[in-house]
Amino acid sequence: MAKAFASQGDMSEKQISFTEIGKGLWAFTAEGDPNSGVIIGDDSVMIVEAQATPRLANKVIEKVREVTDKPITHVVMTHYHAVRVLGASAFGAEQVIMSAKARGMVVERGQEDWDSEFQRFPRLFEGHESIPGLTWPTTTFTDRMTVYLGNRRVDLMHLGRGHTAGDIVVHVPDENVMFTGDLVEYHSACYCGDGHFADWPQTLERIRGFDLAAIAPGRGDALIGSEMVNNAIDLTRDFLESTYRPAVQVAARGGTLKEAWDAIRAECDPKFADYAIYEHCLPFNAARAYDEARGIDTPRIWTAQRDIEMWEALQG
Repeated sequence: MAKAFASQGDMSEKQISFTEIGKGLWAFTAEGDPNSGVIIGDDSVMIVEAQATPRLANKVIEKVREVTDKPITHVVMTHYHAVRVLGASAFGAEQVIMSAKARGMVVERGQEDWDSEFQRFPRLFEGHESIPGLTWPTTTFTDRMTVYLGNRRVDLMHLGRGHTAGDIVVHVPDENVMFTGDLVEYHSACYCGDGHFADWPQTLERIRGFDLAAIAPGRGDALIGSEMVNNAIDLTRDFLESTYRPAVQVAARGGTLKEAWDAIRAECDPKFADYAIYEHCLPFNAARAYDEARGIDTPRIWTAQRDIEMWEALQG
């Protein structure tokens, strides 16, 4: 390999923030590292996104205990990626929920994703030795599911493909607040290695249609107020379209993956080079954009070996 992935050398500690984005609703954020959400009901708590390891999940639990002593009964994962789900055991929840599609992706590619992510971004797996194995849901659903935390209603919805085929969002109607997972990012690159570029923008517009008071995005700061919410959706959409459009143009003329990578960099570097995890995401985003532009609808499974081969091709 000509050089390591950018993420392999990223060992800097991130500052944690814990922001109330609605009554009893909190966003756990960490300067572009994976976010988690907290929903406090009448008698129990729901966590959205479990972090990558039990040790990292305990950092979320510590923040929860600063604001409530209610038991954590539900953990919801918006998609299947290892950095989101492998810490679930720390919460001791009665229910672990994902979409049926996300569970299918754990079956199909969960171990490969874990191995791949661990190799390319080791800092995000602090305390990896405490992971008991793949995270399996106790409950799944197809399009929509409602959970009541006492009288507090929480709607889980699949609004369309985007970051993965199985993404869901978590909406709390009484405060009109949404936890979007990696469908929406804020001043952080979108990881598109399992993405669906053609569908993702319309999924974003469905999120926009809720006219939300606040969003806890997948990465980046909590988004409070309609102006900040819409700005984040616009930036996310611009990132996706600026990545996919050059790949489509290169694929249409029969160009190579390396040519697509160069074209994507030319379009995206001036706008997004200062975004969190930008360099980390770029090779995977370019590879997936090039595949989709050539008609490959289902993202190919990333393995540690495929990561290396792709990176060597781009560096050649």
